[in-house]
Amino acid sequence: MASFNTTPTDPSTFILMGIPGLEAAHFLISIPFSMFYIISLLGNFTLLFVVWKEQTLHKPMYLLLCMLALTDISMPTSVVPKALCIFWFNFKGITVSGCLTQMFFLHAASVMHSAILVTMAFDRYIAICNPLRYTTILTKARIAKLGLMGLARAVLFILPLPLLLSRQPFCANRIIPHMYCDHMAVVKMSCGNITVNRTYGLVIAFVVIVLDLTLIALSYILIIRAVLRMSSKKTHQKALNTCTAHIGVILVSYTPSLFSSLTHRFSQRIAPHVHIILANLYFLLAASLNPIIYGIKTKELHDKVGKYTCRM
Repeated sequence: MASFNTTPTDPSTFILMGIPGLEAAHFLISIPFSMFYIISLLGNFTLLFVVWKEQTLHKPMYLLLCMLALTDISMPTSVVPKALCIFWFNFKGITVSGCLTQMFFLHAASVMHSAILVTMAFDRYIAICNPLRYTTILTKARIAKLGLMGLARAVLFILPLPLLLSRQPFCANRIIPHMYCDHMAVVKMSCGNITVNRTYGLVIAFVVIVLDLTLIALSYILIIRAVLRMSSKKTHQKALNTCTAHIGVILVSYTPSLFSSLTHRFSQRIAPHVHIILANLYFLLAASLNPIIYGIKTKELHDKVGKYTCRM
């Protein structure tokens, strides 16, 4: 295989090692890795296409689902092309500016993804608890504003991460034991005082995960309370069925993210490749499964996708 000649002493370059401890298996690992990426692209672009073509799907839930699909495309796309260069060609070098840019887009898309899940929980709350006012509360304009607010939050939260790191001096040994430029992995390359960087990164992780999960939990507490007040069991079942897809996406999205964040910061006994595999599960598994979950659990979307599949 071709090799990349830039050495770790190059002052403008980091060296991404891929998955430390599993270098010999990089090519084999790339097979499921690339398959998950292709599945995520096909699933999310299909979802975007079907919603765009079908006027009947131009509803708040599906517009939010399109926003989710865009983040599910952005997150793996910011990582996978470079990772495959490492796996296939041993092309491990990445410039400092390229590294910080990758970090920004990856983490900003992650924060945006979380904001969309919160908005989708609010959407389900309105649909079940106040169905008569659903179309007047969640208009297309309001959905667009909520999306822009989520994007603004993501940019404002994440932009300081690369800006703070760009002012840090980096050590001569610039080998990052990771397959992409994760914030904490790059912070550890600094020879300066990283207290501010570590603290800010931890605060952002706490605010995004804990605050967003709290808002989602609050929405579902109100939903459950409203469902329990309904007299018909059939109505109970129908109301809860509208939430199953969203709950599945939450579990797929937050579980690996939470474990990855906690193990990366607080556990020194876990092997490095376990950290990296957990991190990859967050953006690859979620991006691959989200359109499948909604395609199966949402009958209207399932029927429209089936219609276009039959045509093809």
